[in-house]
Amino acid sequence: METTLTRDCSATQIPAGTAVTLKEGESVLITQTLGGNVTVRTDGGLYRIANVDVDALENFDQEEVAQGSSGSAEEFSEELVWDVLKQCYDPEIPINIVDLGLIYDMRIENAGNGKRNVNVKMTLTAQGCGMGPVIAQDAKTRIELLDDVEEADVQIVWDPVWNPQMISEDGRKILGI
Repeated sequence: METTLTRDCSATQIPAGTAVTLKEGESVLITQTLGGNVTVRTDGGLYRIANVDVDALENFDQEEVAQGSSGSAEEFSEELVWDVLKQCYDPEIPINIVDLGLIYDMRIENAGNGKRNVNVKMTLTAQGCGMGPVIAQDAKTRIELLDDVEEADVQIVWDPVWNPQMISEDGRKILGI
């Protein structure tokens, strides 16, 4: 879908991870709308627009984009954390980071105040991908929105090196492989 920006808008250049401002009136082509964020293509390349700025897209139905969790009335569990991580997407690949095989480890610890700390080790599909910190921050933010979470720590690790065999069966179906 092609649209126009109705105001200046913060974005992240893909794959460099550089913060940029897309200008009001610029024409963009929406290529992906997953996890509350939007990936757009301009004459200058690919950009990720975070969910807080999708209102800058003219005639864009924000209800079509999942807005992410703002806490949960659901009882806290490890499964709930996995479900939250499944709301995070690589802006170039239409598969969530869990099904893409990027999450290597997730541990939940008692924070001592009735809440929990969540520690995640994740990787990326390629070393040097500038989007890594953006994806990791998205995961951290979403986990910390859960009512029972005190703090989340999301670390990017490189061992073992990611490979396509790590994609889940659901992810393979999405990709048609």
